This record gives sequence, structure tokens and C-alpha cells, in this order.
Amino acid sequence: MSETNDANGRRMPRGFAADISTDLTAGRAVELAEVYALDAVSDAERRAIEEYVRTAPESERESFNERVRQARETLAIAFAAEEEPPADLFGRIVAQLPEKPAAEHAAAPAAQPPAADNLAAARERRNNRRRASGMRNWLIGVAAAAVIALGGVGVGAYMANQNDPLTQVLQAQDVRQATVEVSGGGTATVSISSSKDALVVRMKDVPAPPPGKVYQMWLIPKDGSTPVSQGLMDEEALSKPAVVKGISSAAALGITVEPAGGSAAPTSPTVADAPLNA
Repeated sequence: MSETNDANGRRMPRGFAADISTDLTAGRAVELAEVYALDAVSDAERRAIEEYVRTAPESERESFNERVRQARETLAIAFAAEEEPPADLFGRIVAQLPEKPAAEHAAAPAAQPPAADNLAAARERRNNRRRASGMRNWLIGVAAAAVIALGGVGVGAYMANQNDPLTQVLQAQDVRQATVEVSGGGTATVSISSSKDALVVRMKDVPAPPPGKVYQMWLIPKDGSTPVSQGLMDEEALSKPAVVKGISSAAALGITVEPAGGSAAPTSPTVADAPLNA
């Protein structure tokens, strides 16, 4: 998912389409979870979302339901608090809000010929669609900013998640994947995004390194110079995705087995080698 910066420099999700059906067709149901939780949809839109989620893949359905739960729990906590809120709470919330779509106050139009009437009607329909889309984005911003100001989780966690380098790579529009075999067993899947100048490595069914050893990742430069270390992976780290940045000058990602603590340069042949060129 592409992102934009708000007035305060924070990364914000891309704007929604003018109608829910377009977002659903584009596979953005999970991104509508907060709007759904806030009841910022019409009855027809709610039914469309529920029907889509009902038949969606299990992972997508679980992600949607989890974000709805988080949003509702966060709002419940915010409104159930009995203690006096901080004196600067309102200012903190307002400071983090995206700009609210401006209401358009049009004067009564003067008499116009039929062609002008048709043009004005078309323009009004277009503006109505823009207002609907803008209000949907604004509502999400309100919820997120309120949660962040309250120091809570839920929608705030969702917004923070959008700034996470791993999420940015996996949701980048140009992300592509390559899966390679690892010597000794298992695979390494590399998700590459040139626009983010980064990749994500996920190991699957890869055995733990031998005692006293670790896996070490390397970016192999295009110019043939010495590989550059990108971190170590012990047995525990194998189960977690790893982010590697600054890949534009690299031809491949290599993984070797090195002594505990790592090496300044590879001391053994690679057990996995993933080309980074498209």
C-alpha cells in the first residue's frame, strides 16, 4: 500500500476510493476495518464489507476481525476512563489530526441553461464522491490520533505498523518475491522492494546453525567488491523476518554459516544466494 505524508510529516495510508466497493475490489478490506469499527459506513456498505469478509481467505478475515476488535477496545478504553483526562489532551489530539475535508458552502445558483444545469449537477456528484472519500480518511485519522494521544494501542498500533520497515516493504506496490533453497534444508523467501530500497528475508524449515555457529547475511555488491554484512541469525532469529536496507547497489543477498559473533567477510560458501535484480 502506498503512503503519503501528513502535515506533521507522519506516514499516512493512501486515500480510499470514493466508494467501498472499489476498495473491496482492490483487496483493501482489511484497511477498512477501522472505518467499519467506527460505524462510519452506510448499511449497504456494511453489508458489502461483511459479505466480502465472510468469503475472504482465513488470514485476511482474521486480520480484519483483529483490527476491528483492537479499534473497538481502544475506543471503549478511551470513553470508559473515569479519571480526569490530561489538560492538554484535546490539543494533543488536534495536533495529530489530518486536515478535515472542508465543507463546501455554495450560494444558490442563478438560473442557468439546461447544459449548464447538467454540468453543475455532474460537478456536484463528483464533489459528493470526493467528500465521502475524504471524510472516510478523516475519520480514520481522528481515531488514530485519539489513540496515539491517549497512549493506547489498537488503531494507534495500526498506524505505527504502517511506519514499520517490514510492513512498508511487504505492502509496497513494487514488491516481488524470490524463494531459494537453503543448503542443509528449508528455504529462504526474499521480498524485494526497489522503491523502499529494502528487502525482507523469511526463513522456513531451516535447521538451527551448528553449535558455535550463526547464519550471517551479506549484500553482494554489483561491482564485485567485498560483501557487506547485514546481520546474524541464530536459532531464535530464524523464526522472525529480517529487514535489509540499502539494496540498490547489491546484485544478490547471500547467507553463510559463520563463527558465533559473525565474521568481517564470508569464511565459507553461501548456503543460500538470492539474486536481487528483477
